[in-house]
Amino acid sequence: MRTEVCLGLDTSNYTTSAAVFDGTEGINAGRLLEVPQGALGLRQSDALFQHVKRLPELFSRLREADCLGNIRAVAASTRPRAVEGSYMPCFLAGEGQGRALADVLGVPFFAVSHQQGHIAAAAWSAGRMDLLDRPFLAWHLSGGTTELLKVTPDGVNVRAEKIGGTSDISAGQLIDRTGVLLGLAFPAGKALDGLAASSQSRDKFTVKLNDLTFSLSGMENKAAAMAERGEEPADIARFVLNTVSDTVRRCTAAALEQYPGVPVLCSGGVASNRRLREVMGSAFCAVFAEPCYSTDNAMGVAILASRLLEAEGRK
Repeated sequence: MRTEVCLGLDTSNYTTSAAVFDGTEGINAGRLLEVPQGALGLRQSDALFQHVKRLPELFSRLREADCLGNIRAVAASTRPRAVEGSYMPCFLAGEGQGRALADVLGVPFFAVSHQQGHIAAAAWSAGRMDLLDRPFLAWHLSGGTTELLKVTPDGVNVRAEKIGGTSDISAGQLIDRTGVLLGLAFPAGKALDGLAASSQSRDKFTVKLNDLTFSLSGMENKAAAMAERGEEPADIARFVLNTVSDTVRRCTAAALEQYPGVPVLCSGGVASNRRLREVMGSAFCAVFAEPCYSTDNAMGVAILASRLLEAEGRK
């Protein structure tokens, strides 16, 4: 990496991360928050506390990798989405430390959203940074979000308009709750993906689409009923992932009737799922982040910091 870098911070509900980006290459340091066994999440106060404790550890890891030499700008995700009213206390950890670091170093601070960071990280890791300069469709599929977005350039950042997605629980919530039901640790996405790989079941449930909106809450009950009947855990996992993948595929097909010819990008932790990547890649040649950049990370935040700094220098 070059000696001059931009620093990005992301303190989401389940991951603390810090990353540097030099305009071409980047390094991300991240750590999952600790969730008690059997629990389905964390209170915001607990998440915030863990972020505050862990950020110094991540800075140390980047320092040991000799990545913090000349920081030109600092950015942090300060809210879930770049829309009015979007707020989550856990992002205060990254924002507070980011603003303090920028002031101490005398460099610009840029506030971006967690969702914008996901999109940028996905485009970069897939080798498709060109997407950030043109319209496209993007899925943000995570533990808290299942949204289909129409993405357009907003200067060097992106504007993401929600046009579809779930009306109740997210795909990530369904996957996590199914995993906990089957005795897996929370968050359960990676473990459920591995469990499903040992099943060849093609069974799925056809979720009803209402234009570009759908409901996944009923699937939680179906998974519970399968478990009560004593069906194989691998088959239950496969059934849930088949259903999520099929629902995302059909919703994307409906969206492309309204926005024909645009690329499709998939971001967020659920986008690392092998079944979803297979289905969406086959149907639409969808662009996916590398699995390590599908989950919550600060790389996209650092990338946006670099782009925003470059644009500021051109003014």
